[in-house]
Amino acid sequence: MPTLGEALVNLVVNGQATEVADGCTAAELVERLSARRTGIAVAVDGEVLPRHAWDTALHDGASVEVLTAVQGG
Repeated sequence: MPTLGEALVNLVVNGQATEVADGCTAAELVERLSARRTGIAVAVDGEVLPRHAWDTALHDGASVEVLTAVQGG
C-alpha cells in the first residue's frame, strides 16, 4: 500500500484500477495479492512475464493479470 506523499503508479490489476508505489515490481504486487509463492503467473500488457523478470518495476498504465493455477476437473 502506498504511503502519504509517495509517488504513485496507476495500474489495472485483474480488471481493477489500482495505485501502487512508484517502482513497485511484479513480485511485490504478487506478494500483496497472494500468500502463495507457487502456481502463479503474471502477464503485463498481455505478455506473460517470466518469473526471472518479476523484479522489474511496473510502468504507469500497465494492465497486469495475476493468475493462480487451480487443480481439479
